[in-house]
Amino acid sequence: MPGLLLAATKSRPILWDTPLGLEVLWYGLVGLSVLVFLYGVARPLARYRRGNRDGLPPLREVPARFWQATRKVYSQAMIARRNPAIGWAHRGIFYGWVVLAIGTVIVALSHDVAQPLFGAGFYDGNFYLGCKAFLNLFGTALILALLAMMVRRAVVRPARLDYARPDRAPGEEGAERRGYRVGDWAFVVTLLVIALTGYLLEGLRIAMEDPGYNAFQFGGWLVAQPLAALGDPTLAALRHGAWWFHGLLAITFVALIPYTKAGHMLSSYASMVFRDPLAGKRLAPIPPERADAPAGYGTLGDFSALHLLQLDACTKCGRCHEVCPARATGRPLSPRDVVLELGEHSRHPRGDSPGGLLGGLLDAGGAAAEEGAIGPEAVRAETVWSCMQCNACVEACPVGIEQAPIINQLRRRLLEEGELDAGLQATLQQIHKSGNSLGQSRRSRGKWTAELDFEVKDARAEAVDVLWFVGDYASFDPRSQRVTRTLARVLHEAGVDFGILYEGESNAGNDVRRAGEEGLFEMLAERNVEQISACSFNRILTSDPHSLNTLRNEYPDFGGSWTVVHHTDLVLELVEEGRFGALAPLHHRVTYHDPCYLGRHNGTYEAPRRLLELLGCELVEMPRNRDNSFCCGAGGGQIWITEQGGTERPSENRIREALELQGVDLFVVACPKDVTMYEDAIKTTASDGRLRLVELTELLDEALARGPVAAA
Repeated sequence: MPGLLLAATKSRPILWDTPLGLEVLWYGLVGLSVLVFLYGVARPLARYRRGNRDGLPPLREVPARFWQATRKVYSQAMIARRNPAIGWAHRGIFYGWVVLAIGTVIVALSHDVAQPLFGAGFYDGNFYLGCKAFLNLFGTALILALLAMMVRRAVVRPARLDYARPDRAPGEEGAERRGYRVGDWAFVVTLLVIALTGYLLEGLRIAMEDPGYNAFQFGGWLVAQPLAALGDPTLAALRHGAWWFHGLLAITFVALIPYTKAGHMLSSYASMVFRDPLAGKRLAPIPPERADAPAGYGTLGDFSALHLLQLDACTKCGRCHEVCPARATGRPLSPRDVVLELGEHSRHPRGDSPGGLLGGLLDAGGAAAEEGAIGPEAVRAETVWSCMQCNACVEACPVGIEQAPIINQLRRRLLEEGELDAGLQATLQQIHKSGNSLGQSRRSRGKWTAELDFEVKDARAEAVDVLWFVGDYASFDPRSQRVTRTLARVLHEAGVDFGILYEGESNAGNDVRRAGEEGLFEMLAERNVEQISACSFNRILTSDPHSLNTLRNEYPDFGGSWTVVHHTDLVLELVEEGRFGALAPLHHRVTYHDPCYLGRHNGTYEAPRRLLELLGCELVEMPRNRDNSFCCGAGGGQIWITEQGGTERPSENRIREALELQGVDLFVVACPKDVTMYEDAIKTTASDGRLRLVELTELLDEALARGPVAAA
C-alpha cells in the first residue's frame, strides 16, 4: 500500500486544460447561478413579510429551536418514523447530497481561495485521499438510495404518492396534478445524473492518468475499466464534454433549488424551527387588535407568516394524506392537497406588479394576498368541513406543517360567513343557551348522581382533593352515564375525596373551538375558569379527553393553569397503590382504541395498557395504534354535523379493523364520545354478536368482583 500511495501526486487538477476564456465563462455562470438562487430565496421571504406574526416563537427560544431542528434533520428520525426502510433510503440521499456538497465547497476553497491568496491549495496529499474515499462512499449511497426511491415510485407505487385528489372528480381540471409527478421525477433523475456523471469524470481521469491510488476512488476505477481502450484523444474529448455537462447541470440544479421540489431543503428546515410544539393541541386565539376584523383565513393575505412558510415546506410525501381519516372514508379532504392548493395560490404571480426584477421582488406575493383561500377554484367548503381535527396529519408530517390549525382558521371564516352545517349551527346555539351540546337544562347536569348510594360533593361549596370535570356526554348521554356512575363508585371505594361543579360546569369548548366558533369558546373558557378558580382542590380529573386537552393546553391562556389528569392515569395510580386490594383476573382477549385527544394530543398511551395488563386482559393491538390511531369521527364538531358524506363512517372503518383480529371479543375505549360512536358503529356493521364495547372503568368494576360487564 505505501508504494501505491507514492505512485503519483495525490491530488487532481481543477479546471483541467481549460482555456482562460472558458474559465471566465464558467465563473460567470457560477455567479449567475448564485444570483438566481438568492433571488429565489428572497422572493418567498418578501411574501412571508406580508403575513402576520401569529404563532412565531419569542426570539429567546429561537437558538434552542435551531438546535432541535438541526438534530431532527441530521438524525432523519421524523422521516424514519413508521417506515424505517424509507428512512434509510432518505438518509442515503440526504447524507450523500450533504457530503458531495461539502466536497465541492472544499475544492472551491482550495482552488479559488487558498491558492490565489497563499500560492498553494490544500486539496492534496492524504487529505485528498480521505476526501475521495468519503465522496465515493457517500456518492454510492446517494445513487443506491435514489435508485431505491425510483423503484418505489415506478414499481411499488404506494397510494400516498398518488396525487389524485379526493376533492375533485376524475377528469376535472387539476384532479390528477400530473405536474407534481413530473417535478418529483425531475428532482430524483437530476440528482442521479449529477452523481453518475461525477463518477464518469473520475473514471475518465483514471483511464487517462492511472494515478495509482484507485482504492480511494473505487467508483471511478470501476467506470475506468471499460474506457481505458478508447485512447487519450477520445478520452480527453469525452472528459471535456462530461465536465461541462456535469458542471452546468450541477449549478443549474443549485440555481433552481428555491423554485422546485428541492426547495423543501430550505423551507422545511425553517418550518421545523418555527413550528408550534403544541400545534393542534392548542389553537391560536384571535389577537385583541384584530377582534373587529373578519376571523380566520379568507384570503392569503390573512395568513400568518409561519403558515405561509409551511405552505412552501410541503415535501409532497403524502404521509398526512395517508393517515387522514376523512380521506380514508371517502370524504373530499386530503391535508396534503389543502396545503398544495393554498401553496399554489400563495405563489400566484401579480399581474400588475412594478416592472423589472427589483419591482417583482418587492411586490412578491402582492396579488396572492388578495387570492381567496376558500372557493370552487381553491379549497372548497366541503373539504374544510370534512376535517375531524384529530391531528393525525400534524403528527405524521416530517417537516412540522400545521395542517389542522390551518384548516381550523379556514373554518373560522366559513362560520363567520354562515357557511356551516345546519346541525352544527343548532348545536352551537344550544351550547350558547344551555352550556352543553345536548341541549339539557343546566340544573340536570349532576342528575346522574341520583342513582348512587353516596353523595357526590359540590366542589363549589366545600374543598376537595380532586375536582372532577365530567363533560357533556359523560353527564347527559345515558350509555356514558353508566360509565360515569361506575367511575364514581370506583373513586368512592378507593377513598378519593372528589367533587363536581354540578350546574356550574359548562361545555369545555374543545370541539366548539375546533368547529371554528372562537367567540363561543372564549365565553365558555372564561365561564369555566371563573367557576373552577373559585373552588379549592389539588388537581382536576376528567374522563373526557376532549375536555382534558382544552383544560390542560388552552385554558392557561385564559388564566386557568392547573394539574389536569385523565381518569385512566388516576385509576392506574389507585390500582398500583393497592387501594382496591386483590383484583380478579379477567382473562378477556381485548383490543384498545387510543382516543385522539388522549393519545396524539396529550401523549397518554401506556396508562390504559398497563391497566389492562393489571386486570388480567390479553391486549391485541390494532394495526393503527398509539400515535397512528384512527379517529372515531367525533372530533372537530363532526359528532354534531348531520351531512357528513363519505363511503363509510370512521367509526365503522375502525370496527372493521378490530374485527380482523383473531379471538378479540371486547373493544375497549376510554372516552365518552368513543362510547357513543363505537356503540353505534357496532350496530350499523351488524357486529353485535362478534364484538362488544366496554369502557376501561367497567373492566375494573368487573375485576372488583361486582359481576361481568354485561350485567351493568
